Amino acid sequence: MSTAETEPRPAAQPQEPLESQDRPYVEVLSPRDVPLGGPRAMTVRRTLPHRSRRLIGAWCFVDHYGPDDVALTGGMDVAPHPHTGLQTVSWLFTGEIEHRDSLGVHAFVRPGELNLMTSGHGICHSEVSTPATTVLHGVQLWVVLPDEHRATARDFHHHVPEPVALDGGEARVFLGTLAGRTSPVPTFTPLLGAELTLTPHATVTLTVDPAFEHGVLVDHGEIRLADTDLHPGDLGYLAPGPTTLTLTNTADAPARLILLGGTPFEEQIVMWWNFIGRSQEDITRARADWQAATDRFGEVHGYPGDRLPAPELPGTPLKPRGRTR
Repeated sequence: MSTAETEPRPAAQPQEPLESQDRPYVEVLSPRDVPLGGPRAMTVRRTLPHRSRRLIGAWCFVDHYGPDDVALTGGMDVAPHPHTGLQTVSWLFTGEIEHRDSLGVHAFVRPGELNLMTSGHGICHSEVSTPATTVLHGVQLWVVLPDEHRATARDFHHHVPEPVALDGGEARVFLGTLAGRTSPVPTFTPLLGAELTLTPHATVTLTVDPAFEHGVLVDHGEIRLADTDLHPGDLGYLAPGPTTLTLTNTADAPARLILLGGTPFEEQIVMWWNFIGRSQEDITRARADWQAATDRFGEVHGYPGDRLPAPELPGTPLKPRGRTR
């Protein structure tokens, strides 16, 4: 997925933490509407990066979209575009997306199925909702690669996690380990990614890694996390420390959420357009390589249109940023 934002807009600052040993503080990140790149842009709700928090573990980008009636909006049509220094994680609730990339992979993103693409030094891909799609609904996530693996080879993984029954719900673990289930998909830093569904008024307590920070993105329903209410679109952040995570569906209808986690990512990164580097020079070089159509990114075959051009670099220097601000 390609973003039209080259630098995140300032968002409202969260309230100051009120922490206690029994009640960990939950920082609530509210989404903002952002158009995807290209002439046929669709609007998504973005919670990461946020002005107050850039990362949750190595998760650096969280887009949440739909349910989108494609007969009215046209659905998703993102022309070939580049990536560096990251992995894209595609997860759908409804609909279907056709993926083509410069590895030669031609795959489909379907509900409950993980598609993970590793850019390494450079890759390009396109994403188009299929004609059979009537409602498009899902999340698009990015994971930053640690510096030692930024130039790793391009790669692609597809995985269909089996549902895990919970007392009051169900989990699909697409990355990492949760509820006794471990995804076979490799990651470059310790990560957790799972879809959770909760029955009406259910409370689920999960054992989690205390070294992880966690984020809870609410797709639909009303969720209480550590005595903090989260509404659809909200992303609740918890710092490392707790060994359990308790979620309550306070509504009369089922709830669905995405649980993300990982060890704090301490490196400073420069994130601009679809590139992640460590310096202004990294970004400038990646942009120039894309505009010059070098073999760094390869080509996407089978997309009926032109690739996306890179936007102009800003007139002010790009600054490395860490986990917060």
